[in-house]
Formats: sequence, C-alpha cells, structure tokens
Amino acid sequence: MARTKTATKPAAPIAADHRLHAIGVIRSTLKSRSEAPRQGREGAPDAWLEVRPSVAKGLDGIAVGDEIVVVTWLHQARRHVLEVRPRGDRRRRLTGVFATRSPDRPNPLGLHPVTVKRIDGTRLLIGPIEAIDGTPVVDIKPMLGRLGV
Repeated sequence: MARTKTATKPAAPIAADHRLHAIGVIRSTLKSRSEAPRQGREGAPDAWLEVRPSVAKGLDGIAVGDEIVVVTWLHQARRHVLEVRPRGDRRRRLTGVFATRSPDRPNPLGLHPVTVKRIDGTRLLIGPIEAIDGTPVVDIKPMLGRLGV
C-alpha cells in the first residue's frame, strides 16, 4: 500500500501588534522599582487604583472586601530580558523569565492579587500591592479559587 503525505494546515500567523488600553493607573507611595518588594505580601503598601471614567461602569459589582486580581503593564520593565537570576540572587543560576515572576520580560504584564479596602467613586483603595506609582492598569478580574485565576 502506498503512503501519501497529507498536507498540514499552516499555523495561523501571529499578528505583529496587539494593543492594550490602560483602564486606570496605580497611585502609590512606592516611587521606584528599588523601593518595591518582590511580591505584594512581602510588605507592600496599599495603593489607590484610579479607573478612567470611560470604563467606570465596569466597576459595578465590586465591593469592599472583594479579592480581585489587578493586571498591570509593568512600564519600567526591560523587555529584551529573557533570563534572570530568580529574586535577583546572584548565587542562583540564570532561569528563563517565563519560569519566574520577574517583571523584566517581553510582554511585562503584572498579576496582583489584592483586597478592595475602600471605594471612592472611580477609585479603589487596594492592597497590598507592589506596583509603583504611575503603573498602568490594563484589567481587573475577580479572584477565583486558590490561585486567583
């Protein structure tokens, strides 16, 4: 019996550009990366998440005490970095950024599980959060399950 090759469908091309639009910004006492703890639960302060008026209706249903995941664009990240020493520890071997929580990565999205502590119009007092002042917020999601995703 003769074998025939079947053509495989070529993979869809990856679009060169995907655009994210900030829905808000973090207002924090942390002003630089060097001031920020590695993770929110390592001594980070509470901060205000200011939501743009154009997306304010998206806050309907969020209440004080809710646990949410704030998705940020880590605007000071070094996007060319592909390997890091975990937690900046020079004794550790270089590790691919996709196996770490490093902010330095090709697409620097930050995931921050926080608690809503106060709501003032389109501002949410959240925390603890290690994001620095001026960090753009690209999404807010409810916490689901133990992992928050």
